Amino acid sequence: MSDDIVADRPSRRIVLGVGGGIAAYKVADLLRKLVELGHDVTVVPTAAALRFVGEPTWAALSHRPVRTDVFTDAHEVPHVQLGRDAELVVVAPATADLIARAAHGMADDLLTNTLLTARCPVLFAPAMHTEMWEHAATAANVATLRSRGVTVLEPAIGRLTGSDTGRGRLPEPADIAAIAELLLHRPDATPPDLVGRRIVVTAGGTREALDPVRFLGNRSSGRQGFAIAMVAAARGAHVTLLAANVELPPPPGADVIRIGSAEQLREATHQAVKDADAVVMAAAVADFRPAAVVGHKIKKGDEDPAPVALVRNPDILAELVSARERNHSGPAVIVGFAAETGDDDSDVLSYGRAKLARKGCDLLVVNAVGEDKAFGRPDNAAVILGADGFESHIPLGPKTVLAAAVCDAVISLLHG
Repeated sequence: MSDDIVADRPSRRIVLGVGGGIAAYKVADLLRKLVELGHDVTVVPTAAALRFVGEPTWAALSHRPVRTDVFTDAHEVPHVQLGRDAELVVVAPATADLIARAAHGMADDLLTNTLLTARCPVLFAPAMHTEMWEHAATAANVATLRSRGVTVLEPAIGRLTGSDTGRGRLPEPADIAAIAELLLHRPDATPPDLVGRRIVVTAGGTREALDPVRFLGNRSSGRQGFAIAMVAAARGAHVTLLAANVELPPPPGADVIRIGSAEQLREATHQAVKDADAVVMAAAVADFRPAAVVGHKIKKGDEDPAPVALVRNPDILAELVSARERNHSGPAVIVGFAAETGDDDSDVLSYGRAKLARKGCDLLVVNAVGEDKAFGRPDNAAVILGADGFESHIPLGPKTVLAAAVCDAVISLLHG
């Protein structure tokens, strides 16, 4: 989700609380991204955070004074006013200590005072060692915060301090910024309404080999599928993300399986959906593949190349629908995507409605693609169509906003 920055959005007031962990240095990049989005960001570091990154760094990157304690500028009553004025509070890194203090309503520094007075969305991005994250006390504290409406992201898996590796890394700053943008657009976008649900998401574009060097592919970046996986995980789902040739880092809370071709995606999807509640087929699957793969690089030569014979790839979406109807099992909700361009015969939405009827899926997300639209961009617009006649138009905005709308539609059917 890197570089997901869209210009010309209204400036919003954000408080960025920085906890005392080694990951504080990565929060400097998060601050830069929020400022580049045009927001007014006030940094409130804890005393421990200032031992990792100093006050001048936060002031230089935010272009605003840094607030460090309740006594400086006491006439402005900062321990109350900061929370009251904020439109979003982001806490990163949220250490085990800071999560515990917030969960128990402590107010022993400016940041915890701010958390008590804030009436806006609050986003925690945890970072700590695996054992600390998995400890029963931390799990209970996280559950408490989530029950109060706080969005607590799952930490990433990877290298921690020292030589150990596991769950506990700070989510990527770009992903934190993307969820922050979503909460500014839709404060209600991440309720814990997918807890206990298993969601499979496909993303990216398949590549069909022609020889060891060349392939047939498409322009899909995988950003929309990754956004859906990230939002579903933020709403409590267990997410399996099948990523086809996507170079983005794993979104927080998702288990990522990397694949290449349509056949590989087909196999991985049928395996993953066996115990899934819903599947969202956001990947751009190649319709055709070369009939034969040459074992060596095809040389240029002096003559025109021979035509490339193509064969159809399997229709994974149709197979999922057919298997569910045949076996009376499988995902309760099947979501397809339709990237359309329209032509002289019909428009994008008409083609989408026809595809929905043809595929037989429960929901179809229809979006116009083409020059400077959808593929590779941080924003998207779409229409969500339902087999029951449901229709929802999502205007152009961050891909996380469309992702939240897709999750809303899925939840409605799961509860329906």
